[in-house]
Amino acid sequence: MFIDKVKIYVRAGNGGNGAVAFRREKYVAAGGPDGGDGGHGGSVVLRVDDNLSTLMDFRYKRKYTAPSGQDGQGGMKSGKRGEDLVIKVPRGTVIRDAGTGEIIQDMSSSEDFVLCRGGRGGWGNKHFATPTRQVPRFAKAGLPGEEHEVILELKLLADVGLVGFPNVGKSTLLSVTSNAHPKIANYHFTTLFPNLGVIYVDEGVSFVMADIPGIIEGAAEGAGLGHDFLRHIDRCRLLVHIVDVSGSEDRDPIEDFEKINAELAQYSPDLAARPMLVAANKVDLLPPDSDNLERLRAYVTERGYEFFEISAAAHLGTRELMRQVAYRLQSLPPVMVYEPEYVKPLAEAGDVSDLRILHDGSTWIIEGTWLSRLLNDINFADYESRNYFDRQLRKSGLFQQLEDMGIEDGDTVSIYDFEFDYER
Repeated sequence: MFIDKVKIYVRAGNGGNGAVAFRREKYVAAGGPDGGDGGHGGSVVLRVDDNLSTLMDFRYKRKYTAPSGQDGQGGMKSGKRGEDLVIKVPRGTVIRDAGTGEIIQDMSSSEDFVLCRGGRGGWGNKHFATPTRQVPRFAKAGLPGEEHEVILELKLLADVGLVGFPNVGKSTLLSVTSNAHPKIANYHFTTLFPNLGVIYVDEGVSFVMADIPGIIEGAAEGAGLGHDFLRHIDRCRLLVHIVDVSGSEDRDPIEDFEKINAELAQYSPDLAARPMLVAANKVDLLPPDSDNLERLRAYVTERGYEFFEISAAAHLGTRELMRQVAYRLQSLPPVMVYEPEYVKPLAEAGDVSDLRILHDGSTWIIEGTWLSRLLNDINFADYESRNYFDRQLRKSGLFQQLEDMGIEDGDTVSIYDFEFDYER
């Protein structure tokens, strides 16, 4: 079964908690704190696998969770880091945010993409030992991993797309010009999913061609099978429009040509403006008294399209058509790669009453769910990002709460793995 669009939920692993431990060893006086740090949680990584051609693997499994980091231990032993969860997808898969539909990443290159980052591990109590605080009885909790609901949408990476009504000979043309072996039969919708083939024109000259299931009138609105696969010609640099001129199905070739163009335009104006060659197929079956070929030739050449006479089944004119396709591709821009457009919304402050505030001498340890999410979104090397963090803390009422609890200037505020000196 050909699956080319799925929705999945992914979640990175949480960071492990830091340990509260003290060194107790014979003949070692005042061993001190030796609690280790928690391990970082595993991330969710997307990786292109050229052995995959559909999203079939996601049909039954829709939830993916990376392992969490292990908690720290005594003896300054850090917890084991959670392993990254690698999800393999076909080349050409576009990752979209399920809520907005915006593009997060186009998996067209061979580089891995980190979709969700694992949470950072919490600090053990060894980090909090100072000359004045020699017995810290607290450690930091690990940060939660990121989570996301996304849509995986496969858009084939093909240079050329074959378009046309069902049963006009697209699959036959692909089979006689490439190494592909699509199913071929004399009935509509023999092709139930896109087929790809590599066309070798000459030494060092080749391109990828896609056979799209036949489009019918109303396809852009959901009729027939072709509408499900129109997305697979979104990237094509060149379209080859196959028209049956034999009259074997009692259709007019000019009407067929215009109906398919209308469906392409309704689906995407950009697609309708894509460079196109027109191939009149089944010329060997043309009745002697038919004027279909000449009428179609005059019609399309008048509109500026290059016109070719072929018979895919009889191998007539197919080589010349493929040579012209290769020639046209030399002057066309490369296959489209979609730019990311999704911007992750920054976490905002919640209610200060949802936070846990622990006071230990001159140190104030603060933890909470919304605070951990906010901290994950802050780049402390960036001035504007730090200001945003400060505004959110003030907005929540945290600073007022600390002052009501007796915080003094110069006291240390510790929020997970971030610390700063408090100043009014």
